Amino acid sequence: MKVSRETLRGLAWPSAALAAYLALVASPGLWEPALRWLFPAEGRVLFQDPALELVGEHLALVALSAALSVSAGLALGVYVTRPSGEDLLGVVTDLANLGQTFPPVAVFTLAVPVLGFGFEPTVLALALYGVLPVLRNTITGLRALPPDVLESARGMGLSPAQALRRVELPLAAPVIMTGVRVSVTVTVATATVGAIAGAGGLGAPIISGLANADPAVTLQGGLLTAGLALIVDAFLGVAERAVSPRAVVAADAAA
Repeated sequence: MKVSRETLRGLAWPSAALAAYLALVASPGLWEPALRWLFPAEGRVLFQDPALELVGEHLALVALSAALSVSAGLALGVYVTRPSGEDLLGVVTDLANLGQTFPPVAVFTLAVPVLGFGFEPTVLALALYGVLPVLRNTITGLRALPPDVLESARGMGLSPAQALRRVELPLAAPVIMTGVRVSVTVTVATATVGAIAGAGGLGAPIISGLANADPAVTLQGGLLTAGLALIVDAFLGVAERAVSPRAVVAADAAA
């Protein structure tokens, strides 16, 4: 499937926003005057670590945890919609609900004695927290397919695995992608709590600012996190529209 012109046009403004965001992140001289104007009585208005380094740490946390949660949610969603896994549908859904009900900080508390502080417990907590939207939407997307579509796939001689890969997943992709978008965007925001476990990222200035009563530093971390979440959501929104049936048909017609 070729990328449609509409999709390429849709990537324009998120790409421009990303470039502007990185330029601001890499230029603390642009931040300091504004923060000093907002908080004239504060002696410290910027976090000591380079903001670009914090963004890199944050993206590493999000990328790995999102990869794990999306893979687990998709695999479990497919499994419980197959005849062999239907009996486990309720159990898997309940476990995923439990994973999202648990606050990430509580997961840190349980994981730190085993994994220690830092990157690993943060990834585990974020991955567990992000599974549910992907799992729920995978199940919804696959179970909502019309029975005659599945009958047609079987009538064409496709094996169950072939029907899943070539028919079911492509048709369910828009619904699944909505779950992925929610999961990853929430993970970008939730990853700030990783600073509690020493994982760094954009939560570091937020936690430092709160601990030391430095509102300017807290605001810096909050604005950087919010900006990154909006940009990631915009890119995933383009991907979500790209897998919609109308977009796929338009791309195939233009090929």
